[in-house]
Amino acid sequence: MNNLFAFSGVRGKQYFLTISVIIFTILVWAWERNPLSTTHMSLSQQQFRVHSKEKYSQSFSTKKKSLAPNLWNTTLIGPSTNKEKQVPNSNVTSAPPTALRNDQAEQVPGVFIGKPTVKKVCNFAQGKWVADKKRPFYSGFQCKQWLSPMWACRLMKRKDFSYEGFKWVPDNCDMPDFDRETFLKRMKDKTIAFVGDSLGRQQFQSLMCMATGGRRLKSNVQDVTKEYGLVRPPPAIRNDGYAYRFRKTNTTILFYWSVSLCRLEALNSSNPKNGYFAMHLDQPVTFLKHYLHMFDVLVLNTGHHWNRGKLNLNRWVLYAMGSPVKDKNLLNISGARNFAVYNIVKWVNSQLPHHPRLKAFFRTKSPRHFVDGDWNTGGSCDSTTPLTSGYRVFPQNGSLDAPVETAVHGTDVKILDVTAFSKLRDESHISKFGSKVATHDCLHWCLPGIPDVWNEILFAQI
Repeated sequence: MNNLFAFSGVRGKQYFLTISVIIFTILVWAWERNPLSTTHMSLSQQQFRVHSKEKYSQSFSTKKKSLAPNLWNTTLIGPSTNKEKQVPNSNVTSAPPTALRNDQAEQVPGVFIGKPTVKKVCNFAQGKWVADKKRPFYSGFQCKQWLSPMWACRLMKRKDFSYEGFKWVPDNCDMPDFDRETFLKRMKDKTIAFVGDSLGRQQFQSLMCMATGGRRLKSNVQDVTKEYGLVRPPPAIRNDGYAYRFRKTNTTILFYWSVSLCRLEALNSSNPKNGYFAMHLDQPVTFLKHYLHMFDVLVLNTGHHWNRGKLNLNRWVLYAMGSPVKDKNLLNISGARNFAVYNIVKWVNSQLPHHPRLKAFFRTKSPRHFVDGDWNTGGSCDSTTPLTSGYRVFPQNGSLDAPVETAVHGTDVKILDVTAFSKLRDESHISKFGSKVATHDCLHWCLPGIPDVWNEILFAQI
């Protein structure tokens, strides 16, 4: 009997072990076929359910139901290679789910789901000023052909030119140094037009100096001012603008003078020179209507002529809807400018579908740096030390020129936002060196100078 129990005990253990191995084998086989089917998952985990590596790859190759909606912009890291792979955005077909926190991440063989990657957005208006020995791009002495003497600080009594040796480095943007050969090649058979006030003219002259390297290129640059109707007959003191064409690349750069960007209409046609003019806040300057089809790049600006003194001096009367303005909000000068900017952007945007090659920009206000007064009340800007107010523009809620930012929002007209980073450069103005009288120019910039940076940013977006 003892032998029988001993035999039964040994055989029983063998049978138990054999059955256990069989059951374990079946469970392993089932788990390998679908590892998640035997795992209890919470509802939040089920939202991010991931198939095995083989099925994940197969889902993209066969274009079956994509996993992308559940893996919106998440990082997939394989444990063997530890290299990051991005889920193809082309397979995204629905709105992304709420991403898992790092402490909620679900681990599956071959795949980890971590924090969603955040794409850094380029913002040319945010960044920092850094010293750069390669600046400036041209010489203030040599660019006499294109540069007005009143803005060429190298030709004045100023002794300090450290303001020339800085570059703007925007956050998260690829902005290579300006190269005139690359610029002319990219603008081959194209026209770039600046339309605006004296700051627009400064940007125009800056680009002419940058594109020529500051050299006199009479054989390569042709004056085509007449082609755009910019020549005014005597006794006019100056033309309505300037236009020059680079013969080798057929690249045209022009400037048209329009401080308000609004259509001006003589109210007394029999005596237009001495009479008053209607400034139509809801109509673009006539020049744009006539020549917009000839432009490939358009840069607009208006700002510092919007004051009651300038309006009275020019005998401009505010008009809207074909009649004199009576609305109190529009009679306020800032309200009038906002209304005009909105309407000019609206009109340009309406024209873009008819001119698909045209890229339109609206440049924000250039900052003034008058201290202890204004231009006519003893204001000055004596600083010659760079970046005394700081060197960086940090992320902010929006542009310092809110009317322009608001006007271009939702349109295909782009903002050329220069206000904040230019505001840090109070030492770069003409100051007391450009006038024989005691007034300081704390509005316009020395050239070479800050408008060169505006053109660098413009070039980066063309």
